[in-house]
Amino acid sequence: MTAHERAGRPLPYVLLSAAVSLDGYLDDTGSDRLLLSSPADFERVDEVRASVDAVLVGAGTIRADNPRLLVNSAERRAARTRAGKAEYPLKVTVSGSGELDPAARFWHTGGEKVLLTTDEGAGRARALGMAGEVVVPLGDALHWRAVLEYLYDRRGVRRLMVEGGGTVHTQLLQQELADELQLVLAPLFVGDPAAPRLFGPGAYQGGRLRLVESRRIEDVVLTRYLPTAPGTGDRVSAADRHWLALACELAELCPPSRTAFSVGAVVVAADGSELARGYSREGGDAVVHAEEAALAKADRSDPRLAGATVYSSLEPCARRASRPAPCARLILDAGVRRVVTAWREPDTFVPGADGGGVLAAGGAAVVLLPEYEARAKAPNGHLWGA
Repeated sequence: MTAHERAGRPLPYVLLSAAVSLDGYLDDTGSDRLLLSSPADFERVDEVRASVDAVLVGAGTIRADNPRLLVNSAERRAARTRAGKAEYPLKVTVSGSGELDPAARFWHTGGEKVLLTTDEGAGRARALGMAGEVVVPLGDALHWRAVLEYLYDRRGVRRLMVEGGGTVHTQLLQQELADELQLVLAPLFVGDPAAPRLFGPGAYQGGRLRLVESRRIEDVVLTRYLPTAPGTGDRVSAADRHWLALACELAELCPPSRTAFSVGAVVVAADGSELARGYSREGGDAVVHAEEAALAKADRSDPRLAGATVYSSLEPCARRASRPAPCARLILDAGVRRVVTAWREPDTFVPGADGGGVLAAGGAAVVLLPEYEARAKAPNGHLWGA
């Protein structure tokens, strides 16, 4: 990584899961938990739990619902074991205060558990009798990015299912850390202003979410959404990762070449609208680059280009022999001032390539997400005999 680049830290894929009434409530105010999902949907949730590395709930959910958070299917647990995983996913809760009941079912069912808390909260939790190895302090205050980095780096969590409550879901969405929202809509109304709602007030990401699935499950409806709004500057949003993954997929469409890389690119407006996409050698042009192909489809008079992000599986080129202008210059000339890429250009064809430096000198933010480097390299394996 060069001085002008900012690398986004790898984070788990964060999947938010919730069921709500038609008027947006998670529960009523009765003494018993309101069951919003259908039996078949509870089975679906069990399947999702079995597929992830960890399940997380906030302290408020433990206090209110006293959940066990288990994989109930013996067959699914056995499949996890055969795959070399623990029988149950890691159970995670977060609490700044550390004030949780050590008798809660969360602590006494399933496999490994962890409480992520503050330094002060860790002292309280241990004083309440929680095992020291279960309690992990993360500093003076809890920050969601630090929570996710800990789970990725220290616990090997790659997929995280978040099951509540509303405060946790709200914070992760507002901080643009949620990769997916799985929302079940139940056919009933609560109507009690004192009951808990799924989402609280505040500033959320811009733009519309992308609907990727809608499915009837008995009398409830499951909808799955992905975020679309790019981050700003060197701040990485969950949507940045989705768009860069798409650029890597586009690279797989490239006709192979022995003299050029296979690259995919997407141009996305600040509101999450896709403006254009392209890939190397698209349309039979043997020398067209991915960013060049994408920008050629964009309307240069579109004011959204000034706030757009270009996602490219490979760092945009700084020099080329096949065309007068390299891709880094084309991006700047189009008015784009943010680029997210997976892989720095190696010296295979151009020694000392530094498209990121050209972009930075032109006032663009350059963000590198190295966890996508392997995907970006995959369509280029033939260049090294792979």
